[in-house]
Amino acid sequence: MNEPQSIPRPLVRANQWTIFISVVLTWITGMEWILLVPLLSGILGFFFNFNPVIQIARKFLTRPLKDYVPEDKEQQQFNQAIAVILLSVGFISFLFGWLIAAYIATIMVALASFVAILGFCIGCFIRYRWLRYRHRKAQHHS
Repeated sequence: MNEPQSIPRPLVRANQWTIFISVVLTWITGMEWILLVPLLSGILGFFFNFNPVIQIARKFLTRPLKDYVPEDKEQQQFNQAIAVILLSVGFISFLFGWLIAAYIATIMVALASFVAILGFCIGCFIRYRWLRYRHRKAQHHS
């Protein structure tokens, strides 16, 4: 039986901190290109299974990967998809001068990443509720 794929928690945290710090630096400096760091890393990770932030952070791990608390890879991909969407909306909105949309999108992704760092995964909650809804809907139709 195949074990579900996982990502060591320190690598997930590195990605979350990168998102949070990039958004805050964008707000402080007004340089929207900073959002490209987590955005492009997320896109590469999502489509090519190569997230540069995670690859760099991996070099700093001192123990074998299996010794760290695992995070579900499928769940992390769901979270990353939400982050990529919000970072894209934020970046594009900043480029076009749509500041309200830019701040709403970046506040959402910064808040989600920071809350995840503190221990509550908003994306996990959303995915859980979605899967539960689909399961109930499928049971109702059968």
